[in-house]
Amino acid sequence: MNRQLPEVPTKLLINGKWIEGSQEAVAVIDPATNEELVKVSQGSTKETKDAIDAAAKAFATWSRISPKERADHMNKIADLMAEESDRLALIMSLEQGKPVKEAAAEIQSNVENFRWNAAEAQRVYGEVIPAPEENHWLVRKEAIGVVGAITPWNFPSNMIARKIAPAIAVGCTLVMKPSKETPLSALALGDIFQRAGLPDGVVNILLGSSAEIGKELTENEIVKKITFTGSTEVGMKLYEQAAPTLKKVSMELGGHAPFIVFSDADISLAVDKLIAAKFRNNGQVCTSPNRIFVEASIKETFTTRLLEKMQEVTVGFGTDDPTVGPMINEAGVDKVVDQLADATKKGATILVGGHKMTEAPYAKGNFFEPTVIDGITPDMDMYYDETFGPVIPLIVFDDREAVVEAANDTVFGLASYFFSTNLQTISNTAQKLQYGMVGVNDIAISNPAAPFGGVKHSGFGRENGKYGPEEYVTVKFIAIDAQ
Repeated sequence: MNRQLPEVPTKLLINGKWIEGSQEAVAVIDPATNEELVKVSQGSTKETKDAIDAAAKAFATWSRISPKERADHMNKIADLMAEESDRLALIMSLEQGKPVKEAAAEIQSNVENFRWNAAEAQRVYGEVIPAPEENHWLVRKEAIGVVGAITPWNFPSNMIARKIAPAIAVGCTLVMKPSKETPLSALALGDIFQRAGLPDGVVNILLGSSAEIGKELTENEIVKKITFTGSTEVGMKLYEQAAPTLKKVSMELGGHAPFIVFSDADISLAVDKLIAAKFRNNGQVCTSPNRIFVEASIKETFTTRLLEKMQEVTVGFGTDDPTVGPMINEAGVDKVVDQLADATKKGATILVGGHKMTEAPYAKGNFFEPTVIDGITPDMDMYYDETFGPVIPLIVFDDREAVVEAANDTVFGLASYFFSTNLQTISNTAQKLQYGMVGVNDIAISNPAAPFGGVKHSGFGRENGKYGPEEYVTVKFIAIDAQ
């Protein structure tokens, strides 16, 4: 497939204008070759303040137009994204590395997010509360104001859509800071917003120092909400910085998902779903299965079936549409290497894979073999530390109560999965898993119509579903004495 980067803006989007940043431009790197794709502008605190001011000015009018008018703008954006899906997918695959088929699915999810929120925001109802005679008690939900949004590199388009869509649908305006690793997908969306006629200042896109921009977004009094997807460590820092101005904050942070296969599971189904979930985006997903617990009585059968299916997993350039492409950068590869070295040193056995790919044509890129490792125990680093790479770590269990306790033995609580055909097991396990999302005989836990988010150190707040728009409103009580 063509690996030529399509035309895409490379400047900052502030108040409807493409602005050259005040800082030195930086290169966007193709993770498949570690070669430069293009240089993009960089801003600083000054540009961040300008963007916040632009968003505040736009809020005065955008928040006052009807939900139907806002929905019309959003549906135009969705139309353009659908029409240009192939171009947007190619941009994403080149800068992030994921297969174009996955990238195209991500763009389709954007389309669904915009259409869902365009409709759902028209149903953010207030209420009338029964009141004493001659009184009227009303509850009104209003857009909270300017939103600071910070997004990661692993889903460089959809993480943006999941924040922008509900926010602008209810009348908020945004200052968006995408990841430095994958700015082009954000800028390509900004271009679509402009061409769809979104008013100036409703969405502003900044590139530059995460520390500088994040500090201004969290500390500026004009910004009324921070929404962040990324690591727990960075989330804690942003939460701390936002505290003095008492902003509303929502955080979608790290995960360490358990994947439990009980002896009464459909083994073929469990293996197929594990392969699909684990190697989606090369394992660089906060909901990716990281601890695979398999009941002892089916362990041998499960492992045999898994190794057979691993033969179908392919590696290559994202534009060639393999199962997995390159990892995002060398640091990601190094973490996988270190975790595997630690595990094997402590007794684990690599059944397939386990090495960085150093042969042509992959030698210059960040490619790693899809891996299965057996015999993982709690003393190994990967048991408690999220791998964020293409590794399936197998853990055997023989006590059903104990395995749920082991699954919950983590500070994280984002996604979890288990497989069983026993109704009692399904009911009990689903209730006892301490996670914001539980997949039962399924891995499809992200959908525009359903709430997405975690508990514990995986954050708070929800995206998607009817809960998404609610994150961007404030509740006003109006008491009227009609005497």
